[in-house]
Amino acid sequence: MKTLNLHCDYIKFKALKKALKSIDEIAPNQKLEDESKDCLVVMVAIENEDSKETLKKLIEDIKKTAANVKTENIVLYPYAHLSTNLGKPKIAVQMLNEATKLLKKFNVIQAPFGYYKTFELKVKGHPLSELSREFTVDGNTVIEEELTDDERSQLLHQLQKSKLDTSKIKENDHRIIGRKMDLWSFNSSAPGMVFWHAKGLHIKNKLIEYWRELHRINGYSEISTPQILDKKLWEISGHWSKFREGMFTTEYENRDFAIKPMNCPGGMLVYKTSPKSYRDLPLRLCELGEVHRKELSGVLGGLMRVIQFTQDDAHIFCTEETLKNEIEKIIDITIELFSTFDIKIDHIELSTRPKKRIGSKKIWDLAETALEEVLKERKIKYITNKGDGAFYGPKIDFHIKDSLNRTWQCSTIQLDMALPERFELEYTDEKGNSKRPIILHRVIYGSIERFLGIYTEHIDGKFPLWLSPNQINVMTMNDNIKNYASKIYQKLFDAGFEVEFNDKNESIGKKARDAQIQRFNYLVTIGKKEKTENKIAIRARNSKEITTIDLDEFISKLKEEISSKKDL
Repeated sequence: MKTLNLHCDYIKFKALKKALKSIDEIAPNQKLEDESKDCLVVMVAIENEDSKETLKKLIEDIKKTAANVKTENIVLYPYAHLSTNLGKPKIAVQMLNEATKLLKKFNVIQAPFGYYKTFELKVKGHPLSELSREFTVDGNTVIEEELTDDERSQLLHQLQKSKLDTSKIKENDHRIIGRKMDLWSFNSSAPGMVFWHAKGLHIKNKLIEYWRELHRINGYSEISTPQILDKKLWEISGHWSKFREGMFTTEYENRDFAIKPMNCPGGMLVYKTSPKSYRDLPLRLCELGEVHRKELSGVLGGLMRVIQFTQDDAHIFCTEETLKNEIEKIIDITIELFSTFDIKIDHIELSTRPKKRIGSKKIWDLAETALEEVLKERKIKYITNKGDGAFYGPKIDFHIKDSLNRTWQCSTIQLDMALPERFELEYTDEKGNSKRPIILHRVIYGSIERFLGIYTEHIDGKFPLWLSPNQINVMTMNDNIKNYASKIYQKLFDAGFEVEFNDKNESIGKKARDAQIQRFNYLVTIGKKEKTENKIAIRARNSKEITTIDLDEFISKLKEEISSKKDL
């Protein structure tokens, strides 16, 4: 509870308009206009944690202050601006009414609650004429009551009021495309986090399926580690001292925890669960980890800059002898993945030790040399970015270029010889001696959310068939062929395709325009001719040509296109 006590020559107030629609039910028969002279005005904000104990403290303070300023006139004035943690209106009114009863020896006036008011007062100019107070009681339990309809409506309005200003962004912005194609949305109730709609989640899942396929072929084992981990783990890894300000923290049973901003410490614990020998290395552990990092709200933007994201992480535990070979394999995977999406690597940067770092000079020298030698041996052109490495090791960053000629950093390879020391990771070599493994941290997509935002704008939402949530749209020319068209739709659906059926009573032109906005890969038109010949008429998204084809042949063509991951 917070108060501002003002010893006044006078106060006048008048209620002008209801601030709460349901206030007459909560506080009926309030006096809407009044005045008092030579009075103690107690401007008060009732908060969530307030109880009978805090009310008792308030009454004691009012009595003491009134005695000190020698007045018997009290004005209880509800003033919400004193707090951002206001209690429920119903409870606040009950507490103010109770305060009036407990001050029965005084002349008490209650200013109306739940109204916008105008007031005029004149404060006396002595040391006790302006006093602020805050009343708390240890161990208070907040009693949550069901919201009134009015309160619920106000909260809902607050959550819905954020809208995308399309006047400042281009038509191919992923946020506009996402809205038109019903892929994803964003809401102030979860800043920097994505609400995945069914079609957007379909694309994300296809990206993950391809990622898993690629990593399985290349000898990776997928793991999953907890999202919330003990502070001790982050102190061991060095994140607590170097990255604390970017972490979300919580407490449980008097222990401090952090929601993971990266996957590394969890991967270290997985490695430590069993003894390792040189025969177990290289050990390639990959993880699609949901991570959270604090960002200022002003820099958040759609999928490109988020708080919660999926990091396609991997940790390769290897020896000095296999280090270069593992770096080369990561480069190969990176090139293969981006070529699948027809995205070109614009340039590569080698980032070296930053000022804030962990690990010795010897370790950093070895790590930077290893990365540089691989780039030189493969004749890969690169830019040296001094001082921009991670705090635990140097890194190679891959920058891609999109169709709008913008460059983005997505993939990275980070060499780490510090975390093995911190986590006391070991393996037994050929001679039975204990040694420390070297760790390669790496991501390919980087953040799946960010990559998808970049890729959506790169292709203007025209997803290839293997990714597309809108593969086929079956459209009817008239009502007489609905049954035949429905069978075509069902066969395509049963074959596993993302297909929609439009049999609305609209012109074929309007149906086609709507499907084009949704970026369907294929439009299938069914009319009397197609029904008679037991065929379908198809038009590809990027073609004006309409082809009549047998359904089974069309299905074979679709499967071939999906398998190739290329438009045929």
